[in-house]
Amino acid sequence: MSSPRDPDTRGKHMSYVSPKEFVGAMVDAGEAKLRMSTRDTLIRAYMAGAILALAAAFAVTVTVQTGQALAGAILFPVGFCLLYLLGFDLLTGVFTLAPLAWLDGRPGARKRAVLRNWGLVFTGNFAGALTVALMMSVILTVGFSVPPDAVGERLGAIGADRTVGYADHGAAGMLTLFLRGVLCNWMVSTGVVGALMSTSLPGKVVAMWMPVMVFFYMGFEHSVVNMFLFPTGLMLGGDFSLGDYLLWNELPTVLGNLVGGLAFVGLVLYVTYARTAGRQRLTTPELPHLPERVSA
Repeated sequence: MSSPRDPDTRGKHMSYVSPKEFVGAMVDAGEAKLRMSTRDTLIRAYMAGAILALAAAFAVTVTVQTGQALAGAILFPVGFCLLYLLGFDLLTGVFTLAPLAWLDGRPGARKRAVLRNWGLVFTGNFAGALTVALMMSVILTVGFSVPPDAVGERLGAIGADRTVGYADHGAAGMLTLFLRGVLCNWMVSTGVVGALMSTSLPGKVVAMWMPVMVFFYMGFEHSVVNMFLFPTGLMLGGDFSLGDYLLWNELPTVLGNLVGGLAFVGLVLYVTYARTAGRQRLTTPELPHLPERVSA
């Protein structure tokens, strides 16, 4: 009888990978991220932030020009799919995957390594998103020589609505913001996991596309997307401040994204599949051998 990991068996199941197997891939991916060098982590995070920022700019442009928010939401996942397939890292993804290696007792996967990874990815994502924010602000104002066009005005309005708009409601607004962050990474991390459900490129793309489209259309809060939207809004004259952005969006969104991805995706799948399997380490032979050390 052939193993579930046998290529012939997979073909019969149309490239579908069972949860028991892809949870093993999740843990392996988390370990690989913790072993990655500082240089590579920053480069990959920078590119992820930049590509997602371009996708957000694209989606907002489509929404403004068509008047259809659904059109922008349908097209936004192109950026997410590209950065995932290129092997780049988002903060929302490492929130979900990196702690699993620590929970599984992988060598070198300590709490400090997890926090280091999160810090580096946050820094790289922010730098990449800020680079695109500056580029788009220059483009939308012809080098800040003319007022922003309709897309620029919309970017400024988004920043105000989703900062001082929450602040106007006090604690209730903060709770709403946090929960939108939770729901966002519940969907986005489901997309990350969805890519592991298939061994075919079309299967990966479809599995990623659906939950990411849901998050964007529903207006949930994504910390990395916001690293582009709000700095752009500030540069284009949005009616809010840097302090408003940090306190009434970015920081609560980061916390919500952490809870959503880890509690509702990473831990749920790990506990019910990895731990249920007798606490045995789950591995996937398709992943390359992980080095014993990486440079700092």
